Amino acid sequence: MNNIIVGIPRALLYYRYQDLWLNFFKNLNIKTIVSPKTNKKIIEKGSSYVVDEACLSLKIFMGHIDYLKDKCDYIFIPRIACLKENEKVCTNFLSMYDLVKNTFPQLKILNFNVDYEQNLQEEDGFIKMGLDLNLNKIKVIRAYEKAKKEQKLLSSQKEAKLKKHLNEKNIKIMVASHPYNLHDEFIGIPIINYLKKENITPILSDDAFNRKIDTKGLSNTLYWTFNNELMSFIKKYKDNVDGIILLSTFPCGPDSLANELILRRIKNIPICFITVDNNSADTGLITRLESFIDIIKIKKRRKNSEQTYN
Repeated sequence: MNNIIVGIPRALLYYRYQDLWLNFFKNLNIKTIVSPKTNKKIIEKGSSYVVDEACLSLKIFMGHIDYLKDKCDYIFIPRIACLKENEKVCTNFLSMYDLVKNTFPQLKILNFNVDYEQNLQEEDGFIKMGLDLNLNKIKVIRAYEKAKKEQKLLSSQKEAKLKKHLNEKNIKIMVASHPYNLHDEFIGIPIINYLKKENITPILSDDAFNRKIDTKGLSNTLYWTFNNELMSFIKKYKDNVDGIILLSTFPCGPDSLANELILRRIKNIPICFITVDNNSADTGLITRLESFIDIIKIKKRRKNSEQTYN
C-alpha cells in the first residue's frame, strides 16, 4: 500500500478541503501528488476537454486532471451533491466523477459520495474510500478523525488571523469568491497580490468557517450552499471593510444570481464585480483595480473631512 500514489487536482474542491484530504492520506502513509499551480498550458488543455460554455473553473479542473493522468495510480475525485437539507451544490461538483470517467476512461478514480439527503455523510465516504483501498476500517476511521481535528485547528488559526486583519488601520478590501477562485494562480492570486502591493489588506471570504449561515436581507431562498456561505460572510463582515470585490469565473450561473442579489441589496459600500475568463489579461484587471481603489480612497477622504468638520 505504501507504493500507491494518489493524485489530487489543485482545483475546485481542493481549496476547500485540502487540509483534510492531504492529512487523511498522510495519516495512512499513502503518498500523494498535487498538480502544480494553474498556468496557461493547464487552462488550454482543460478547455480542450469540455464545451465552450463550461465555466473557467471547470476547464481549469480538467487541465489539472490532464496533468496528473500519467503520474499516479489513482486520481482522487469526490462526488459532493448535498451538504445541507433543502440545498444543493453546483452541478459541476455533482458531475465531476462522471465527467472525468468518461473523458479519461483509462484512469483509476478514487472517490466517495457526500449527499445529506441520501444520508451519505463525509465520514462514511472516507471509510468507503479506505475500504476500496483494502485498508483496515479502524485504521481508516482513526486517520479521518485525526485529519478532521487538524482541519479544525487550521480553521481556528485562519479565523484568528482574520480578526487581526480586521483590526488593521489601513484600507481593507474584501475579496468575495469561492476558495477555488480566490487561491487559483490565474484567477484570484493576481488580485490578492496587487492589493498587498498597494498596502491594502485583502479580507478573503474563506478566512472564517461558517458555523451559522445568515443571509437574511440578501436572500432567504437561494438554492446553492456555497453561495449561501459566501453571502453570509459578506453580510457579517461588510461593515468592517472599505470595499468589496465580487470575483467570479465566466459563465458561473449560481454566482450570476447571487452577485446580482448582493449588488442590489448591499448599499453604502463600493462594490467591484470582476469576471475572469480564458482571455482575461492583467492589464485590464489592474486598470479596474486602480479605479476601484481610487474610489475607495476618495470616499474615505470625504468621510474623514466630514468627521473633522462636525
